[in-house]
Amino acid sequence: MTDIGFDKGPARNRRRFPGISSRAYEHPADRSALVALRKLSGFDTVFKALSGLLPERSLRLLFLSDSVRVGETQFPHLHEMLRDACYILDLEQIPLMYVQQDPRPNAMCIGLDEPIIVVTTALVELLDEEEMRAVIGHEVGHALSGHAVYRTVLLFLTNLALKVAWIPLGTVAISAIVTALREWFRKSELSADRAGLLVGQDLNASMRGLMKLAGGNHLHEMNVDAFLAQAEEYEAGGDLRDSVLKILNMLPRTHPFTTVRAAELKKWSQNRDYQRIMDGHYPRREEDKDTSVTDSFRQSASHYADSVRGSKDPLMKLVGDIAGGAGDLGGKLRDRFTGAAGGGGSAGSGRSEGKDAKGSGGATDQG
Repeated sequence: MTDIGFDKGPARNRRRFPGISSRAYEHPADRSALVALRKLSGFDTVFKALSGLLPERSLRLLFLSDSVRVGETQFPHLHEMLRDACYILDLEQIPLMYVQQDPRPNAMCIGLDEPIIVVTTALVELLDEEEMRAVIGHEVGHALSGHAVYRTVLLFLTNLALKVAWIPLGTVAISAIVTALREWFRKSELSADRAGLLVGQDLNASMRGLMKLAGGNHLHEMNVDAFLAQAEEYEAGGDLRDSVLKILNMLPRTHPFTTVRAAELKKWSQNRDYQRIMDGHYPRREEDKDTSVTDSFRQSASHYADSVRGSKDPLMKLVGDIAGGAGDLGGKLRDRFTGAAGGGGSAGSGRSEGKDAKGSGGATDQG
């Protein structure tokens, strides 16, 4: 990493957020996990030791020897974007950044002590300047949050799972932890998307970038509203069988689906929390040490409860019905698993389903 030198500001007029804490933009589940980890005694020592067990140093040497390091004389436009992102989020040191030859559009931030950012040539060729600015802001957000912790522990536990596969129930226990870590990791991607928006301050550019990741460089063939409608259809469509398939499809992933990321980012951009940040009202890093773990987990639990109540997914609606003590649960389970309308049940079932259909029809996205 190199000193940023704040003598030069962003390429165009954007708001800057001096001393901003990553808590300002972190997803509630991501924030609660990070707050808890930071409060652990000896946290830094343990994870530095874990990092030493992984090929991080080897990766650094690999990128240095077989990629192009971004700087004033190599990919200078990316260098300026990186400087801008660090300036806006008030990151005191600029991470090293490399461009790697790869036909797949991708970007990542690795490392605990001195994170480095890697973008592929396919991504550089795919995105325009403002779209790339959001991506670089996304990766700087990872660095500011310390999300490499998730990646480090995931790699460590994945390697450990292979070594203890012969131990009865050993793999099961580790797999449960890995599943939880992947959930945190997916939420960390939503957090970093928000950081990218804070850096680029152009929602349309963020949306375009996500669409290109999904459909390639054919913007003239794509439409933002239609793309977001796919996320709506994905969440609400199908029956309980589709809900189960969604979960199975999601479990092995470290990133949320692209349409879901776009919908979540747009929803956050319309949230009062985003506007407060843009108005200069946000938590500062100097306050991080005073953050309550209990409050963070309470906020995370509240977010998941609100998500269940507001979700249009058949399984989540069923969970909400169970929590609310809905009558004729057997009939609801049958109808939602088969996608039936619910009109063939008993009189009590019909009344219950009518209320449910009315609630579903009136549901709107939470700002």
